[in-house]
Amino acid sequence: MKILVINLDAAKERLDFQNRQMAALGLDFERLTAIAVADLDPSEAARMAGEWERPMRQVEVACLMSHRAAWRRVAGAGAPALILEDDAILCDRIGDVLTALSDLEGLDHVTLEVCGRRKLLANGSRQLTGHTTLTRLVQDRNGAGAYVLWPAGARKLLDRSDRAAGLADAVINSAYELASYQVEPACALQLLLCDAYGVTGYPSSPSTIDQGDADKPAPGSIAAAVRFKARRLAAQARIAWRQLSHIGRARRRFVRLERDWFRSQLIH
Repeated sequence: MKILVINLDAAKERLDFQNRQMAALGLDFERLTAIAVADLDPSEAARMAGEWERPMRQVEVACLMSHRAAWRRVAGAGAPALILEDDAILCDRIGDVLTALSDLEGLDHVTLEVCGRRKLLANGSRQLTGHTTLTRLVQDRNGAGAYVLWPAGARKLLDRSDRAAGLADAVINSAYELASYQVEPACALQLLLCDAYGVTGYPSSPSTIDQGDADKPAPGSIAAAVRFKARRLAAQARIAWRQLSHIGRARRRFVRLERDWFRSQLIH
């Protein structure tokens, strides 16, 4: 399976980390140059920044555009691909998982990661490999660090984000038209979550999103503030309905992660 790693030109340490990680796991990957704030068209970025539930920061728009570049690559391909942000760490069983996923049909999107929050997962699961299962993901709330995307799913995400921009993970998690699934135990997490999950030995790495444009922009007018508030309320109502409509068929819970599956000693 093709692996695309989204990486900013300035993030050389993260690229070095991914080179070491992939070598340790015996995987090849392709670097996809992330879109930096300086690369954005100011008028287009301003328009997109006003389409979500609050004004988006320029770094958040750039992140969405970077994921959209990956989605376009997958949409034009004939096979699924693993899309990674450059701070994602992978477990030592990832090769078997990717091989198993490559043979599946009827899926749009599979997330490999945990993000520190409960997810709404359907009751029941199917065996994926000898050590992992695949469960229908009904509602996720955050995380776009490590996911497998099929061409049909990529086209759905491009269509959704064409109609309204948003945070990359928010676009994915609000796309209920996706046939979306979760691998368990999780096979990935972002470096900044290592401490929370007791995964030790990896380098610390703050979020690139949190490093740039730290102050959230304010709405430009009262009318704009009302529009943002209305969108947020509509999104929350949509999530609530999603949860209510799956009562008895799904439950909110944390996804399991096996710390022993992450062999950090190989990638120092």
